[in-house]
Amino acid sequence: MDKSSNVKSIKLKVAEANQNDVGKGVVRIDKASRDKIGVREYDVVELRGRRTTSAIVRREFPADSSKDIIRMDGLIRTNSKTSISDNITVKKAEWKEAKHVTLAPVTKGVRIHAPAEILRSIFKNRTVSKGDFISTTNVRKPKDTYGKGMMYEDFFQDMFSSSFGLGEVKIQIVSTSPSGIVKITDSTEVELLPESVEVLPEKDIPSVMYEDLGGIKPAIVKIREMIELPLKHPELFDSLGIEAPKGVLLQGPPGTGKTLLARAVANESDAYFISINGPEIMSKFYGESEQRIREVFDEAEKNTPAIIFLDELDSIAPKRAEVTGEVERRVVAQLLSLMDGLKERKNVILIGATNRPEALDIALRRPGRFDREIELHVPDTEGRMEILQIHTRGMPLAEDVDLNKLAEITYGFVGADIASLAREAAMGVLRRILPEIDLDEPVIPKDVLDQLQVTKMDFDNALKDVSPSAMREIMIEIPNVTWDDVGGLEEVKELLSEAVEWPLKNAEAFRRLGVEAPKGVMLYGPPGTGKTMLAKAVANESDANFIAAKGSDLLSKWYGESEKRIAEVFSRARQVAPTVIFLDELDAIAPVRGSTVGEPQVTERVVNQLLSELDGLEELRGVVVIGATNRPDIVDPALLRPGRFDELIMVPVPDKEARLKILEVHTSEMELADDVSIDELVARTEGYTGADIAAICKKAGRFALRENIMAENVKQSHFLKAIEEIGPSVTSEVVKYYERIKGKLRTKKAEEIENVYV
Repeated sequence: MDKSSNVKSIKLKVAEANQNDVGKGVVRIDKASRDKIGVREYDVVELRGRRTTSAIVRREFPADSSKDIIRMDGLIRTNSKTSISDNITVKKAEWKEAKHVTLAPVTKGVRIHAPAEILRSIFKNRTVSKGDFISTTNVRKPKDTYGKGMMYEDFFQDMFSSSFGLGEVKIQIVSTSPSGIVKITDSTEVELLPESVEVLPEKDIPSVMYEDLGGIKPAIVKIREMIELPLKHPELFDSLGIEAPKGVLLQGPPGTGKTLLARAVANESDAYFISINGPEIMSKFYGESEQRIREVFDEAEKNTPAIIFLDELDSIAPKRAEVTGEVERRVVAQLLSLMDGLKERKNVILIGATNRPEALDIALRRPGRFDREIELHVPDTEGRMEILQIHTRGMPLAEDVDLNKLAEITYGFVGADIASLAREAAMGVLRRILPEIDLDEPVIPKDVLDQLQVTKMDFDNALKDVSPSAMREIMIEIPNVTWDDVGGLEEVKELLSEAVEWPLKNAEAFRRLGVEAPKGVMLYGPPGTGKTMLAKAVANESDANFIAAKGSDLLSKWYGESEKRIAEVFSRARQVAPTVIFLDELDAIAPVRGSTVGEPQVTERVVNQLLSELDGLEELRGVVVIGATNRPDIVDPALLRPGRFDELIMVPVPDKEARLKILEVHTSEMELADDVSIDELVARTEGYTGADIAAICKKAGRFALRENIMAENVKQSHFLKAIEEIGPSVTSEVVKYYERIKGKLRTKKAEEIENVYV
C-alpha cells in the first residue's frame, strides 16, 4: 500500500466517461499526466473537487492522448462535487486496507439483501471513503483494447462478476474503518444495511446523469453551452455585454430522451429543478392557472440557479388562434409575459419539451423567449449501441448476446423502445425460472439468482413483442418471404437488390463514391408474375422497417384527409429510417391526372402529394419507395421520371428456366410420386405465370385427396389434369403489349403510352 507524502498534484479538466467504464470506480488519465504525479495503471488517485474522493487509474483512450483531461463517470463526479469541464486536482492517493465497510442503499424505502461474501467479491479492489456513492454495475468482462495482461485479469477478476443477482444498484458508503481512503480486499468485513441512511444531507445522488443518456451527444453539447454556462458563469455574458439565453425548446419524437435530458442538465449543473406538467397548472377557476405559473417562477427566483422544465409544452401553450377555451389563451399570455420578464430574474432558465412543435403558439418561438430549438432525432446504429449498453448495464448477460448485432437490427427504435426491449428480455428470464421460485420465502436463494442470465433467445423473443413506437399505428409485420421463395426472376432480383438493399445496408459506400441512391422502384408486368412477392422479399432481405400503404388505407372521402395520410406515412418513414414503403396497385392510388371530368378528384390530389413527398423540399434519406402495378399505362407519367421512380423494372412471364425453379419452390414441401416429371410439367406450362403454377400445384394436391383422402403422394396424372383445368392467365397479346410499352414509360405525354395499348 502507498504511504508516500508530499505527493505532486496536477489539475485536469473533467470529461464524461465511456459507457464501458460507468459504475466501475475508474478514471482515465493520459500517460504524461500519470508520469507527472508518479502513478501507474491500476494505482489509486485522490480526486479533489469541492469534495475529496478516490478512484483507480486506467490508461487513456488513443484519441485522448496528450490531452489534459480526466474521464470519470457521473458517480465519481458526484462524489467529488464536480461537473463536466470543471478543473479537478489529482494526486497519488494515500490509502489503507479496509477492515470494515458499512453500506446502505441510496433509494429511500427500498430494502435489499445480499450476503457479505458476494458484496466483497463485487467491490474487491475498489477504493472508497465515507459518503461516497458506488454502483453494483454488472457487465461481462470486456476485451481489453490495450492488451490482455494477467494484471488486468487478476485485478478485475471479481469486479466484473455476473452472478450476484443485484443488477445495478446504487449504494452509499455509510462508514469505513479505518477512516479516509480505504481499499476493499479479501479480508474486509462488508456489512449492508437493509435501508438507506442519511450521510450527506446536502447532496443527494442524481437519478439521471449524462452517462445515462445515449444517442444524443450533439444535443447534450448544445444544451450544455446554452444552460450550464449561463448558470455557472453569468459574468461571461456580462463581460461580453450580451444577455444570457432565456429558454431552450427540446423537440423530437416521443421516447428520444427530452425529459431525461432536462433532468440530467439540472443534476449536472447543480441547479434547482422545478417541473411543470399541464394538468397541474390548469384550473377551472378564473385566474388560478396564471397564479400557479407565477408561483413557480417566484419559487425559481428564490432558489437560483434554477431550471424550470415545462414538459409537454403543447398542452400548456397551444396556438391561441386555434383553441376554443379562454383558459388556454390566458395561460399562454401569462407565460409570454413571465418569459419576457426573465431579464429581471438572474440565473433562471426555462426548458420546454414537446413532440408537436407545430402546435405551439408562434409567439413562444421567437428569440428572447425560447432562444434555441434543439431537435432530438431517432438514434442511429451508434446511438442505439450506447442506449443498449446503458439499459443492459445491470443485466447478467449470457456470452451469446451480441449488443452490436442488436443495435444493427433495431431500426427506428428510440431510447424508450430499447428500454422496453431490455425489460421484456429480462421478463423472459423471470418467466423461465418462476416455477423454481417459492414466493413465500423472504430471500431468494443464491443458486436461483445464479440462473438469472439474459440470453440471445430472450432478446429475439422480446423483438417479436416490441416494435418502434413511431411505427405502431402503421406498421405491419415484416413479411416472412426470402429470395429463395421467389422462383426464377434472377435479373429482377439483382436489380431490386442493387436499388433497395445496397443503399440501406451499404450507405457508406454510396457516400464514399458520391453516388445518390434511388428514391423509388416501380415493378410492372402482367398479373401473377410475382411483383408483390418480390417487394415482400426485398423488405425481408434488407432488414428494414416495412410500411405497406394500400389504397383503401390512404384514400378518404374527406377533403385533404388522403394527402394528410400520405404525408404521415412518409413522415413516419423518415423518422424510423431505413424504411421500405410499398405502394401496391399503384395505378389505383396515382392514375393519370386530368383523366376525370368535373371537380378535381381525390386521386389527383394524392398524385400531387406523392410527387412532393418523392421529390419535394424535404429530402428522403434512408427511405425507398416500391410501387407495383399491372397497368403502367394509367400511372401518372410525372411519377415515372428519374428522381422519383428511378428504376422501372418489368417482371416478365417466366421462361422455361424460371418455370423450373418456380415448380421446384412450390413442390418442395409436397410428397411427389415417382412418376412425376418436372421437366414435362415445365414444357406443358408455356405462358403460365408464377401464380398460375402455384395454382396448378395446389389443385394437383386436391385432386390426389379427391381420389383418396388417405393418399400418400401426388402423381403426374394429377398435375396434368390440373394443367388442363387451369389455363395461362396471360395471353400473347398482353405479353406483346408489355414488350411494346417497355421503352415508352419515360415519355412525357400520357397519350403516347395509351396509344400503344392494343
